[in-house]
Amino acid sequence: MKIDLTETTSSKINAALVQARRDIGTPAIGMVLTLVIVTDEENAYDALKSANDASHEHPSRIIVVIKRVSRSARSRRDARLDAEVRVGADAGTGETVVLRLHGELVNHADSVVLPLLLPDAPVVVWWPEGAPSDLAGSALGALGQRRISDTYACEDPIGALAERAQTYAPGDTDLSWTRITPWRSMLAAALDQQAFEVVSATVEGEAENPSCELLAMWLADRLKVPVERTLSSGPGLTAVRLETKEGEILLGRADGSLATLCMPGQPDRSVALKRRETAELLAEELRRLDPDNTYESALKFGVAKLRAAKGSPAPAAAAQAAEGDGAGDGAEAASPAGKAAAKPASKAAAKKAPAKQ
Repeated sequence: MKIDLTETTSSKINAALVQARRDIGTPAIGMVLTLVIVTDEENAYDALKSANDASHEHPSRIIVVIKRVSRSARSRRDARLDAEVRVGADAGTGETVVLRLHGELVNHADSVVLPLLLPDAPVVVWWPEGAPSDLAGSALGALGQRRISDTYACEDPIGALAERAQTYAPGDTDLSWTRITPWRSMLAAALDQQAFEVVSATVEGEAENPSCELLAMWLADRLKVPVERTLSSGPGLTAVRLETKEGEILLGRADGSLATLCMPGQPDRSVALKRRETAELLAEELRRLDPDNTYESALKFGVAKLRAAKGSPAPAAAAQAAEGDGAGDGAEAASPAGKAAAKPASKAAAKKAPAKQ
């Protein structure tokens, strides 16, 4: 069922939701959270489709906030709210409210959304693209216990990672981080099988791919070893190499779906490691609403080095910063843009902990 409301208010939208549930015979509310999607008209359809698919695992009230930019100065002064209410088969397993804000109301989206939140239920705010640099500091972000962005959709993904580290608040997360969950699980399982001592690592993937950068930061943060970032034609993340005293551990995925795990003294194994759709990534993030401390640690570990690699005039400055920030044994995570600048720093670190690079 769909109900269109023109020049409406939040109270009228709530009344329409109650009436729609009665009309379809489901007056009870069985939703577990409120998902607020902040997007534009161009990306609204894809974002809403992903949210509806994710709602089969997490029944929720989905509120889509679309800010309509007025063309004339006079129109920008006129505040207007149009809404579309969807329940039943048109809204997955929950209910959906699509809000289109016009004029001055664009600057007060939080006051429109606040009365529509489910009582006593967590709030998750998702920016499919165009996320603010400070997620928790934005008006809509302040409403959420969990805030999801995607640095892969930014014009400068590597620069966006640095901004996220500066403004990080508990509850922030990134779909670029979610994309590497299977990789992190597979690598952790490989190291759990035998007590290999890792001395260095290499992450291979597309240029300007924040998932590759985050995986390199995570490895450097957790293993305390030098990590080199190399480029490939993709798709996405293609290989991770862990150098150990017993030999090389290789997890490679050339085609974006099937990966091969090679370990010293063991036969090669094929593992499913497909590139996941946005709905799967979103459903994973909705499973946990507490702060992701591992993401925070990896993000903050790499931000200083990313900056040094992109803008430092002298590679020695990056190496000195890595030694002085307490990161442990001069561990280095280099961005594609700063690969050449980061290698000398890695060599300096190797003097402290010999590693094959």
